[in-house]
Amino acid sequence: MDRQLWKKVLKCYDYPLMAAVIMLSLFGLIMVYSASMVTAVIRFEVPSDYFYERQKHWLIAALAAFAMMAIIPYKVWRKERFVKFVFFASPLMLIAVAFLGHTANNATSWFRVGALSIQPAELAKLGLILYLSAAFANKRKRLAEPVKSNLFPIYYTLFICALIAIQPDFGTAFIVFVIAVCIILSSGLRLTLLFKQLLFFALIAVMLSPLWLPFMGKKIFSRERLSRLYSFLDPFQYADTDGYQLVNSYLAIGIGGLKGLGLGKGIQKYGYLPESHTDFIMAVIAEELGLFGVMFTLGLLAFIVLRGLWIARRSTDAFGSLLAIGISVMIGFQTFINVGGVVGLIPITGVPLPLVSYGGTSLVLIMASLGLLVNISMFTKYEQRYKKSEKQAVNASKKGLTFYLNP
Repeated sequence: MDRQLWKKVLKCYDYPLMAAVIMLSLFGLIMVYSASMVTAVIRFEVPSDYFYERQKHWLIAALAAFAMMAIIPYKVWRKERFVKFVFFASPLMLIAVAFLGHTANNATSWFRVGALSIQPAELAKLGLILYLSAAFANKRKRLAEPVKSNLFPIYYTLFICALIAIQPDFGTAFIVFVIAVCIILSSGLRLTLLFKQLLFFALIAVMLSPLWLPFMGKKIFSRERLSRLYSFLDPFQYADTDGYQLVNSYLAIGIGGLKGLGLGKGIQKYGYLPESHTDFIMAVIAEELGLFGVMFTLGLLAFIVLRGLWIARRSTDAFGSLLAIGISVMIGFQTFINVGGVVGLIPITGVPLPLVSYGGTSLVLIMASLGLLVNISMFTKYEQRYKKSEKQAVNASKKGLTFYLNP
């Protein structure tokens, strides 16, 4: 191997982004322990470090996924055989979970293998980003024309969203839809064409409502979902029932103030916030670490999102640019949905806070996505610095780096 060439490759890695990702994931591990140690004993009757240990194992797997995706050239995922695999695997997983999945909280969204839980919707999220990025990068020259093949990815996206919604998991379905729309619009597809197709499907859904509404109506307008809406509109009126968690989230944020009560000294996690280590971990951060802890968390997440959009802008490869946009939007919008629910800005949807909340599948998916983002940044920087050097290309071919630098 040409050591000089490898040194140049390593110099091109996005170390600020990598540092932010690792720092936030380790911080999340600490907060999972702090938020769950009481809940583990009182509610689940397990050792206080039960969720911490599980999250630690998931974090090790997530860091391995991050490293692998940061090393493997991102252009590999554009190859036709892989795109076809993702295209068929995503809907098949979502269909399989409807029949073979584990039901929890009135949603059939997980595969259970012993103590291991896998959420196919999270895997399908990254799969859809890869598929749409590859599909629209390949159609770049035809996007301004009303070609039927340009519309197929839109139909596929709506199909994936429908499969997630019937679990039911409307929060994830909405996030997937927003991510897809951002990728599609960023690809150059005409806005009017996208709007016409969405309007067309909305009209079909209304016309066919007598067929699907009896089945989905009970899930969409279930007592649990309506109660979330009522408690969102006036949580204090339902403080003893459905607004209980949101009211206690307000209390946690108010008690924390500027500096917080101190790490591990929060009160609301003593049974007042049932989902303290998952959906409402930001409330625990606010109570224990105050405004400084919240700004630290949101600051790192904002840096990751903005860095991703900056990478997308710098990339000269359409596939890499669309991938970076999809990953950035996924993390940014998921953060907004989670924090919006915690502060009462939007109804509670059960979406975890990226890199911080407890949850194995979500953590591994996001870390793998961010590893991919780091790889896009590395290749973009390498091409801008060294691509013009023909000598480097010759050396790469002789020393076995052809696949890595030009997969």
